[in-house]
Amino acid sequence: MEHLVKQTIAKLSLPEVSFADVRLTRTDWESIYFMNGFLRGFGSNMDATAIGIRVLVNGCWGFAGSRDLSPASVERLIKQAISNARQGSGFLRNKVEFPALPASEAEYIHKPEIDPFAMPKEEKTEFLGKLAEAIKPQGKIVHSTVMAQFMRQEKYYANSEGTYSHTVFYNTLPLMEVMAADGGQVQSRTWPGHMSAGRGGFELFHQQKFVENTQRIIKEATDLLDAPVIEEEKADIIIGNGHLALQLHESVGHATEADRIFGMEISYAGKTFIKPPMIGSFQYGSPIVNIFSDSTDPAGLGFHPVDDEGVPGKKLDIIKDGILVNQQTSRHIAHLLGLEPSANMKASFADDFPLVRMTNFCLAPGKGSLDELIAETEHGYLLDFTKTWSIDDNRNNFQFTTEIGYRIENGKITGIVKEPTYFGITKDFWNACDRVCGPEEWGYHSTFHCGKGEPGQVMQLSHGVAPARFKNINVSVKI
Repeated sequence: MEHLVKQTIAKLSLPEVSFADVRLTRTDWESIYFMNGFLRGFGSNMDATAIGIRVLVNGCWGFAGSRDLSPASVERLIKQAISNARQGSGFLRNKVEFPALPASEAEYIHKPEIDPFAMPKEEKTEFLGKLAEAIKPQGKIVHSTVMAQFMRQEKYYANSEGTYSHTVFYNTLPLMEVMAADGGQVQSRTWPGHMSAGRGGFELFHQQKFVENTQRIIKEATDLLDAPVIEEEKADIIIGNGHLALQLHESVGHATEADRIFGMEISYAGKTFIKPPMIGSFQYGSPIVNIFSDSTDPAGLGFHPVDDEGVPGKKLDIIKDGILVNQQTSRHIAHLLGLEPSANMKASFADDFPLVRMTNFCLAPGKGSLDELIAETEHGYLLDFTKTWSIDDNRNNFQFTTEIGYRIENGKITGIVKEPTYFGITKDFWNACDRVCGPEEWGYHSTFHCGKGEPGQVMQLSHGVAPARFKNINVSVKI
Protein backbone atom coordinates (compact mmCIF):
# COMPACT_ATOMS: atom_id res chain seq x y z
CA MET A 1 0.00 0.00 0.00
CA GLU A 2 2.88 2.36 0.77
CA HIS A 3 4.32 1.64 -2.66
CA LEU A 4 0.97 2.36 -4.35
CA VAL A 5 0.58 5.71 -2.60
CA LYS A 6 4.13 6.85 -3.33
CA GLN A 7 3.96 5.58 -6.90
CA THR A 8 0.73 7.52 -7.46
CA ILE A 9 2.07 10.78 -6.02
CA ALA A 10 5.12 10.45 -8.29
CA LYS A 11 2.82 10.30 -11.32
CA LEU A 12 1.30 13.63 -10.25
CA SER A 13 4.60 15.48 -10.61
CA LEU A 14 3.37 17.47 -13.59
CA PRO A 15 4.03 21.11 -14.58
CA GLU A 16 0.38 22.13 -14.27
CA VAL A 17 -0.11 20.49 -10.83
CA SER A 18 1.00 22.95 -8.14
CA PHE A 19 0.05 20.62 -5.26
CA ALA A 20 -1.17 17.05 -5.00
CA ASP A 21 -1.89 14.50 -2.32
CA VAL A 22 -2.94 10.85 -2.21
CA ARG A 23 -4.70 9.03 0.61
CA LEU A 24 -5.46 5.35 1.02
CA THR A 25 -7.57 3.83 3.81
CA ARG A 26 -8.30 0.26 4.90
CA THR A 27 -11.19 0.08 7.35
CA ASP A 28 -12.69 -2.70 9.50
CA TRP A 29 -16.09 -2.15 11.10
CA GLU A 30 -18.23 -4.27 13.40
CA SER A 31 -21.54 -3.59 15.13
CA ILE A 32 -23.36 -5.63 17.81
CA TYR A 33 -26.85 -4.73 19.02
CA PHE A 34 -29.02 -6.19 21.79
CA MET A 35 -32.61 -5.10 22.41
CA ASN A 36 -34.69 -6.12 25.43
CA GLY A 37 -32.21 -8.84 26.32
CA PHE A 38 -31.98 -10.43 22.88
CA LEU A 39 -29.30 -10.22 20.19
CA ARG A 40 -30.91 -8.33 17.30
CA GLY A 41 -27.97 -7.43 15.10
CA PHE A 42 -24.38 -8.47 14.36
CA GLY A 43 -22.80 -6.91 11.30
CA SER A 44 -19.33 -6.35 9.95
CA ASN A 45 -17.54 -4.86 6.97
CA MET A 46 -13.94 -5.92 6.86
CA ASP A 47 -10.96 -4.62 4.89
CA ALA A 48 -12.89 -1.94 3.02
CA THR A 49 -10.29 -0.11 0.96
CA ALA A 50 -10.46 3.29 -0.71
CA ILE A 51 -8.12 5.69 -2.47
CA GLY A 52 -8.45 9.43 -3.03
CA ILE A 53 -6.42 11.72 -5.29
CA ARG A 54 -6.51 15.51 -4.95
CA VAL A 55 -4.73 18.00 -7.22
CA LEU A 56 -4.47 21.77 -7.40
CA VAL A 57 -4.48 23.01 -11.02
CA ASN A 58 -4.90 26.65 -12.05
CA GLY A 59 -5.82 27.47 -8.46
CA CYS A 60 -8.70 24.95 -8.38
CA TRP A 61 -9.03 21.67 -6.52
CA GLY A 62 -9.76 18.53 -8.47
CA PHE A 63 -10.59 15.30 -6.66
CA ALA A 64 -11.37 11.71 -7.57
CA GLY A 65 -11.84 8.71 -5.30
CA SER A 66 -12.72 5.05 -5.63
CA ARG A 67 -12.89 1.71 -3.81
CA ASP A 68 -11.12 0.15 -6.79
CA LEU A 69 -7.33 0.13 -6.31
CA SER A 70 -6.41 -1.61 -9.55
CA PRO A 71 -3.72 0.03 -11.75
CA ALA A 72 -6.29 0.88 -14.42
CA SER A 73 -8.57 2.50 -11.84
CA VAL A 74 -5.75 4.60 -10.37
CA GLU A 75 -4.80 5.83 -13.85
CA ARG A 76 -8.43 6.84 -14.47
CA LEU A 77 -8.57 8.65 -11.11
CA ILE A 78 -5.44 10.66 -11.89
CA LYS A 79 -6.92 11.81 -15.20
CA GLN A 80 -10.30 12.51 -13.62
CA ALA A 81 -8.87 14.59 -10.76
CA ILE A 82 -6.80 16.72 -13.17
CA SER A 83 -9.76 17.10 -15.54
CA ASN A 84 -12.05 18.14 -12.69
CA ALA A 85 -9.56 20.83 -11.63
CA ARG A 86 -9.11 22.12 -15.18
CA GLN A 87 -12.84 22.37 -15.74
CA GLY A 88 -13.54 23.90 -12.35
CA SER A 89 -10.86 26.56 -12.69
CA GLY A 90 -12.90 28.26 -15.37
CA PHE A 91 -15.60 29.07 -12.85
CA LEU A 92 -13.41 30.29 -9.97
CA ARG A 93 -13.65 33.83 -8.66
CA ASN A 94 -10.65 33.44 -6.35
CA LYS A 95 -7.84 30.95 -6.79
CA VAL A 96 -6.83 28.58 -4.01
CA GLU A 97 -3.41 29.55 -2.70
CA PHE A 98 -1.29 28.70 0.34
CA PRO A 99 2.40 28.62 1.29
CA ALA A 100 4.40 25.43 1.01
CA LEU A 101 5.32 23.41 4.10
CA PRO A 102 8.49 21.43 4.84
CA ALA A 103 8.27 17.70 4.19
CA SER A 104 7.69 15.47 7.19
CA GLU A 105 7.33 11.76 7.88
CA ALA A 106 5.33 10.10 10.64
CA GLU A 107 4.06 6.71 11.76
CA TYR A 108 1.61 5.85 14.53
CA ILE A 109 0.50 2.27 15.23
CA HIS A 110 -2.09 2.01 17.97
CA LYS A 111 -2.75 -1.31 19.70
CA PRO A 112 -5.77 -1.66 22.02
CA GLU A 113 -5.61 -3.62 25.23
CA ILE A 114 -8.31 -5.96 23.93
CA ASP A 115 -8.52 -6.15 20.14
CA PRO A 116 -12.25 -6.52 19.35
CA PHE A 117 -11.52 -7.95 15.91
CA ALA A 118 -9.32 -10.69 17.40
CA MET A 119 -11.88 -11.64 20.10
CA PRO A 120 -14.08 -14.64 19.33
CA LYS A 121 -17.62 -13.64 18.42
CA GLU A 122 -18.95 -15.83 21.22
CA GLU A 123 -16.87 -14.04 23.85
CA LYS A 124 -18.13 -10.60 22.77
CA THR A 125 -21.76 -11.61 22.56
CA GLU A 126 -21.62 -13.42 25.91
CA PHE A 127 -20.33 -10.32 27.72
CA LEU A 128 -22.78 -7.98 26.02
CA GLY A 129 -25.59 -10.50 26.47
CA LYS A 130 -25.08 -10.48 30.24
CA LEU A 131 -25.34 -6.69 30.23
CA ALA A 132 -28.49 -6.91 28.13
CA GLU A 133 -29.98 -9.48 30.49
CA ALA A 134 -29.27 -7.28 33.52
CA ILE A 135 -31.16 -4.29 32.09
CA LYS A 136 -33.94 -6.08 30.17
CA PRO A 137 -37.57 -4.96 30.79
CA GLN A 138 -38.46 -5.33 34.45
CA GLY A 139 -40.72 -3.36 36.76
CA LYS A 140 -41.33 -0.05 35.01
CA ILE A 141 -38.46 -0.58 32.56
CA VAL A 142 -40.18 -1.21 29.22
CA HIS A 143 -37.29 -1.07 26.77
CA SER A 144 -33.52 -1.54 26.85
CA THR A 145 -30.58 -1.66 24.45
CA VAL A 146 -26.90 -2.55 24.55
CA MET A 147 -24.73 -1.54 21.62
CA ALA A 148 -21.10 -1.84 20.59
CA GLN A 149 -19.43 -0.47 17.49
CA PHE A 150 -15.77 -1.15 16.70
CA MET A 151 -13.62 0.49 14.05
CA ARG A 152 -10.07 -0.11 12.91
CA GLN A 153 -8.60 2.15 10.23
CA GLU A 154 -5.20 2.12 8.56
CA LYS A 155 -4.29 5.21 6.55
CA TYR A 156 -1.47 6.04 4.15
CA TYR A 157 -0.91 9.65 3.08
CA ALA A 158 1.62 11.29 0.75
CA ASN A 159 1.81 14.70 -0.91
CA SER A 160 3.88 16.47 -3.54
CA GLU A 161 5.87 18.35 -0.86
CA GLY A 162 7.41 15.06 0.27
CA THR A 163 5.27 14.47 3.35
CA TYR A 164 4.34 10.86 4.14
CA SER A 165 2.47 9.27 7.04
CA HIS A 166 1.17 5.86 7.99
CA THR A 167 -1.27 5.38 10.88
CA VAL A 168 -3.38 2.63 12.44
CA PHE A 169 -5.97 3.23 15.15
CA TYR A 170 -8.84 1.46 16.93
CA ASN A 171 -11.95 3.26 18.17
CA THR A 172 -14.90 1.84 20.13
CA LEU A 173 -18.41 3.11 20.82
CA PRO A 174 -20.02 1.34 23.81
CA LEU A 175 -23.52 2.31 25.00
CA MET A 176 -26.46 0.97 27.00
CA GLU A 177 -29.87 2.53 27.60
CA VAL A 178 -33.07 1.83 29.52
CA MET A 179 -36.51 3.42 29.19
CA ALA A 180 -39.08 3.54 31.99
CA ALA A 181 -42.80 4.24 31.51
CA ASP A 182 -45.85 4.63 33.73
CA GLY A 183 -48.57 4.95 31.11
CA GLY A 184 -48.31 8.71 30.86
CA GLN A 185 -44.65 9.42 30.21
CA VAL A 186 -41.35 7.84 29.24
CA GLN A 187 -38.00 8.57 30.88
CA SER A 188 -34.64 7.26 29.75
CA ARG A 189 -31.14 6.81 31.10
CA THR A 190 -28.03 5.96 29.15
CA TRP A 191 -24.58 4.90 30.25
CA PRO A 192 -22.06 6.42 29.88
CA GLY A 193 -24.01 8.90 27.75
CA HIS A 194 -24.14 9.55 24.03
CA MET A 195 -20.54 10.87 23.96
CA SER A 196 -19.26 7.49 25.15
CA ALA A 197 -16.84 6.56 22.36
CA GLY A 198 -13.12 6.31 22.96
CA ARG A 199 -9.71 5.39 21.57
CA GLY A 200 -9.28 1.71 22.34
CA GLY A 201 -10.91 -1.68 21.98
CA PHE A 202 -13.21 -3.90 24.03
CA GLU A 203 -11.48 -2.76 27.21
CA LEU A 204 -13.66 0.37 27.19
CA PHE A 205 -16.58 -1.71 28.50
CA HIS A 206 -14.49 -2.44 31.59
CA GLN A 207 -12.88 1.00 31.93
CA GLN A 208 -16.25 2.73 31.78
CA LYS A 209 -17.74 0.33 34.37
CA PHE A 210 -20.74 -0.93 32.46
CA VAL A 211 -21.43 -3.85 34.82
CA GLU A 212 -21.29 -1.61 37.89
CA ASN A 213 -23.79 0.89 36.46
CA THR A 214 -26.62 -1.36 35.27
CA GLN A 215 -28.62 -1.01 38.47
CA ARG A 216 -27.92 2.72 38.66
CA ILE A 217 -29.55 3.52 35.32
CA ILE A 218 -32.53 1.24 36.08
CA LYS A 219 -33.15 3.04 39.37
CA GLU A 220 -32.64 6.55 37.98
CA ALA A 221 -34.89 5.98 34.96
CA THR A 222 -37.61 4.64 37.26
CA ASP A 223 -37.18 7.44 39.82
CA LEU A 224 -37.42 10.08 37.07
CA LEU A 225 -41.05 9.09 36.47
CA ASP A 226 -42.00 10.65 39.81
CA ALA A 227 -39.39 13.42 39.85
CA PRO A 228 -40.42 17.10 39.67
CA VAL A 229 -39.42 19.52 36.93
CA ILE A 230 -37.43 22.72 37.40
CA GLU A 231 -39.82 25.60 38.14
CA GLU A 232 -37.43 28.56 38.37
CA GLU A 233 -37.05 31.00 35.49
CA LYS A 234 -33.26 31.13 35.95
CA ALA A 235 -30.75 29.15 37.97
CA ASP A 236 -27.07 28.38 38.35
CA ILE A 237 -26.25 25.13 36.61
CA ILE A 238 -23.27 22.79 36.77
CA ILE A 239 -22.93 20.74 33.60
CA GLY A 240 -21.31 17.32 33.88
CA ASN A 241 -18.77 15.95 31.41
CA GLY A 242 -21.18 13.70 29.53
CA HIS A 243 -23.28 16.64 28.36
CA LEU A 244 -20.79 19.52 28.44
CA ALA A 245 -18.90 17.78 25.63
CA LEU A 246 -21.92 18.27 23.35
CA GLN A 247 -22.43 21.89 24.45
CA LEU A 248 -18.78 22.58 23.58
CA HIS A 249 -19.14 20.69 20.29
CA GLU A 250 -22.20 22.56 19.05
CA SER A 251 -21.69 26.12 20.30
CA VAL A 252 -17.91 26.49 19.98
CA GLY A 253 -16.52 23.60 17.95
CA HIS A 254 -18.69 23.96 14.87
CA ALA A 255 -18.81 27.76 15.23
CA THR A 256 -15.01 28.02 14.88
CA GLU A 257 -14.67 25.81 11.80
CA ALA A 258 -13.53 28.64 9.54
CA ASP A 259 -14.86 27.23 6.26
CA ARG A 260 -18.24 28.41 7.58
CA ILE A 261 -17.03 32.03 7.62
CA PHE A 262 -16.55 31.93 3.85
CA GLY A 263 -19.72 30.03 3.02
CA MET A 264 -17.82 26.88 2.03
CA GLU A 265 -19.98 24.85 4.41
CA ILE A 266 -23.45 26.32 4.62
CA SER A 267 -26.31 24.03 3.63
CA TYR A 268 -25.80 21.35 6.32
CA ALA A 269 -26.58 23.63 9.31
CA GLY A 270 -23.31 25.11 8.27
CA LYS A 271 -23.05 28.81 9.02
CA THR A 272 -21.47 30.67 11.92
CA PHE A 273 -21.97 34.01 13.64
CA ILE A 274 -18.19 34.57 13.66
CA LYS A 275 -16.68 37.16 11.28
CA PRO A 276 -12.94 37.64 10.55
CA PRO A 277 -12.67 40.99 12.46
CA MET A 278 -13.74 39.20 15.65
CA ILE A 279 -10.56 37.09 15.74
CA GLY A 280 -8.27 38.54 18.38
CA SER A 281 -10.82 40.74 20.13
CA PHE A 282 -14.22 39.04 20.55
CA GLN A 283 -15.15 38.21 24.18
CA TYR A 284 -16.49 34.71 23.49
CA GLY A 285 -16.49 33.66 27.15
CA SER A 286 -15.52 34.72 30.64
CA PRO A 287 -11.80 35.11 31.44
CA ILE A 288 -11.64 31.57 32.87
CA VAL A 289 -12.76 30.00 29.58
CA ASN A 290 -9.83 28.54 27.65
CA ILE A 291 -10.57 26.29 24.68
CA PHE A 292 -8.03 24.62 22.42
CA SER A 293 -7.75 22.31 19.43
CA ASP A 294 -5.25 19.50 19.91
CA SER A 295 -4.45 16.85 17.31
CA THR A 296 -1.24 15.83 19.12
CA ASP A 297 -2.77 13.75 21.95
CA PRO A 298 -3.05 10.03 21.03
CA ALA A 299 -5.61 9.47 23.81
CA GLY A 300 -8.28 11.29 21.79
CA LEU A 301 -10.02 10.18 18.62
CA GLY A 302 -8.88 13.40 16.94
CA PHE A 303 -5.18 12.55 17.10
CA HIS A 304 -3.14 12.52 13.91
CA PRO A 305 0.57 13.11 13.26
CA VAL A 306 -0.35 14.72 9.91
CA ASP A 307 -3.78 15.88 8.75
CA ASP A 308 -5.30 15.06 5.38
CA GLU A 309 -3.48 17.86 3.55
CA GLY A 310 -0.05 17.37 5.09
CA VAL A 311 -0.11 19.74 8.08
CA PRO A 312 1.61 18.26 11.16
CA GLY A 313 -0.64 17.82 14.18
CA LYS A 314 -0.87 20.88 16.43
CA LYS A 315 -2.17 22.10 19.74
CA LEU A 316 -3.39 25.68 19.52
CA ASP A 317 -5.62 28.02 21.48
CA ILE A 318 -8.99 28.87 19.97
CA ILE A 319 -10.24 30.88 22.94
CA LYS A 320 -7.66 32.29 25.37
CA ASP A 321 -8.81 33.92 28.62
CA GLY A 322 -12.24 34.25 27.07
CA ILE A 323 -11.04 35.95 23.86
CA LEU A 324 -11.48 34.36 20.42
CA VAL A 325 -7.89 34.14 19.15
CA ASN A 326 -7.89 31.52 16.38
CA GLN A 327 -9.94 29.26 14.13
CA GLN A 328 -9.92 25.69 12.89
CA THR A 329 -8.68 26.01 9.33
CA SER A 330 -7.45 24.45 6.12
CA ARG A 331 -4.21 25.65 4.52
CA HIS A 332 -6.14 27.85 2.07
CA ILE A 333 -8.50 29.34 4.69
CA ALA A 334 -5.62 29.97 7.10
CA HIS A 335 -3.87 31.89 4.32
CA LEU A 336 -7.03 33.98 3.71
CA LEU A 337 -7.23 34.85 7.42
CA GLY A 338 -3.51 35.46 7.91
CA LEU A 339 -3.23 32.50 10.31
CA GLU A 340 -1.06 29.42 10.52
CA PRO A 341 -2.89 26.27 9.33
CA SER A 342 -4.32 24.39 12.30
CA ALA A 343 -4.12 20.74 11.09
CA ASN A 344 -7.90 20.36 11.00
CA MET A 345 -8.47 18.99 7.50
CA LYS A 346 -9.86 15.46 7.71
CA ALA A 347 -11.88 13.02 5.59
CA SER A 348 -13.78 10.01 6.89
CA PHE A 349 -12.39 7.69 4.21
CA ALA A 350 -9.86 8.13 1.42
CA ASP A 351 -12.54 8.52 -1.25
CA ASP A 352 -14.04 11.49 0.64
CA PHE A 353 -12.83 15.05 0.04
CA PRO A 354 -11.18 16.47 3.21
CA LEU A 355 -13.11 19.11 5.17
CA VAL A 356 -12.35 21.36 8.13
CA ARG A 357 -13.20 19.13 11.09
CA MET A 358 -12.76 19.16 14.85
CA THR A 359 -10.02 16.87 16.17
CA ASN A 360 -9.55 16.86 19.97
CA PHE A 361 -11.48 20.03 20.80
CA CYS A 362 -11.15 20.79 24.49
CA LEU A 363 -12.14 23.04 27.37
CA ALA A 364 -9.02 23.50 29.49
CA PRO A 365 -9.37 22.41 33.14
CA GLY A 366 -9.52 24.91 35.96
CA LYS A 367 -9.23 24.08 39.66
CA GLY A 368 -10.98 21.87 42.20
CA SER A 369 -13.17 18.79 42.27
CA LEU A 370 -16.82 18.39 41.37
CA ASP A 371 -17.63 17.75 45.02
CA GLU A 372 -15.99 21.07 45.93
CA LEU A 373 -17.92 22.88 43.22
CA ILE A 374 -21.21 21.42 44.43
CA ALA A 375 -20.30 22.35 48.03
CA GLU A 376 -19.79 26.00 47.10
CA THR A 377 -23.05 26.22 45.12
CA GLU A 378 -25.82 27.62 47.34
CA HIS A 379 -28.67 26.75 45.00
CA GLY A 380 -28.70 25.25 41.52
CA TYR A 381 -28.68 22.06 39.51
CA LEU A 382 -26.14 19.54 38.27
CA LEU A 383 -27.20 18.47 34.77
CA ASP A 384 -25.82 15.58 32.75
CA PHE A 385 -26.42 13.08 29.93
CA THR A 386 -27.89 14.58 26.76
CA LYS A 387 -31.52 13.85 25.89
CA THR A 388 -32.41 16.35 23.15
CA TRP A 389 -30.72 19.37 21.64
CA SER A 390 -31.23 22.13 19.10
CA ILE A 391 -29.06 24.97 17.81
CA ASP A 392 -29.53 27.38 14.93
CA ASP A 393 -27.32 27.18 11.86
CA ASN A 394 -25.37 30.26 12.96
CA ARG A 395 -24.36 28.35 16.14
CA ASN A 396 -25.79 31.17 18.21
CA ASN A 397 -29.18 30.30 19.72
CA PHE A 398 -29.53 26.90 21.43
CA GLN A 399 -31.66 24.73 23.69
CA PHE A 400 -30.57 21.52 25.43
CA THR A 401 -32.41 18.97 27.55
CA THR A 402 -30.54 16.43 29.66
CA GLU A 403 -31.74 13.10 30.96
CA ILE A 404 -31.40 13.97 34.62
CA GLY A 405 -30.71 16.87 36.93
CA TYR A 406 -29.63 16.83 40.56
CA ARG A 407 -31.01 19.63 42.75
CA ILE A 408 -28.40 21.44 44.87
CA GLU A 409 -29.38 23.19 48.09
CA ASN A 410 -26.83 24.74 50.45
CA GLY A 411 -23.99 22.87 48.79
CA LYS A 412 -25.61 19.43 48.86
CA ILE A 413 -27.52 17.30 46.37
CA THR A 414 -31.07 16.96 47.71
CA GLY A 415 -32.93 15.16 44.92
CA ILE A 416 -33.43 14.75 41.20
CA VAL A 417 -35.43 16.60 38.55
CA LYS A 418 -36.67 15.25 35.23
CA GLU A 419 -35.80 16.55 31.77
CA PRO A 420 -33.96 19.69 32.92
CA THR A 421 -33.83 22.11 30.00
CA TYR A 422 -31.81 25.27 29.50
CA PHE A 423 -31.42 27.71 26.62
CA GLY A 424 -29.42 30.75 25.68
CA ILE A 425 -27.18 32.65 23.29
CA THR A 426 -23.66 31.32 22.77
CA LYS A 427 -21.75 34.47 23.82
CA ASP A 428 -23.92 35.12 26.88
CA PHE A 429 -23.75 31.49 27.96
CA TRP A 430 -19.96 31.13 27.85
CA ASN A 431 -19.53 34.52 29.54
CA ALA A 432 -21.67 33.17 32.39
CA CYS A 433 -19.08 30.46 33.14
CA ASP A 434 -17.54 31.21 36.54
CA ARG A 435 -15.84 27.93 37.39
CA VAL A 436 -14.29 24.93 35.62
CA CYS A 437 -13.20 21.90 37.63
CA GLY A 438 -9.58 20.78 37.68
CA PRO A 439 -7.47 18.12 35.95
CA GLU A 440 -8.71 15.40 38.29
CA GLU A 441 -12.18 15.76 36.73
CA TRP A 442 -11.03 16.32 33.14
CA GLY A 443 -11.40 13.62 30.51
CA TYR A 444 -12.27 12.84 26.90
CA HIS A 445 -15.84 12.27 25.75
CA SER A 446 -16.09 11.27 22.13
CA THR A 447 -18.48 10.68 19.27
CA PHE A 448 -18.64 8.48 16.19
CA HIS A 449 -21.32 10.60 14.57
CA CYS A 450 -20.30 14.19 13.76
CA GLY A 451 -21.92 14.92 10.42
CA LYS A 452 -20.76 17.50 7.91
CA GLY A 453 -20.61 18.10 4.20
CA GLU A 454 -22.63 17.17 1.13
CA PRO A 455 -22.22 14.34 0.28
CA GLY A 456 -22.27 13.77 4.01
CA GLN A 457 -19.31 12.52 6.01
CA VAL A 458 -19.38 11.21 9.57
CA MET A 459 -16.29 11.95 11.67
CA GLN A 460 -15.01 10.46 14.91
CA LEU A 461 -13.59 13.03 17.33
CA SER A 462 -13.12 13.86 21.00
CA HIS A 463 -13.82 16.62 23.50
CA GLY A 464 -11.80 17.07 26.67
CA VAL A 465 -13.93 18.62 29.40
CA ALA A 466 -14.31 18.99 33.15
CA PRO A 467 -17.59 19.92 34.88
CA ALA A 468 -18.25 23.65 34.76
CA ARG A 469 -20.70 26.08 36.41
CA PHE A 470 -22.73 28.68 34.56
CA LYS A 471 -24.51 31.47 36.46
CA ASN A 472 -28.10 32.62 36.12
CA ILE A 473 -29.04 30.53 33.08
CA ASN A 474 -32.54 30.38 31.57
CA VAL A 475 -34.05 27.07 32.68
CA SER A 476 -37.78 27.71 32.22
CA VAL A 477 -39.58 26.24 29.23
CA LYS A 478 -43.09 27.18 30.36
CA ILE A 479 -45.39 28.20 27.53
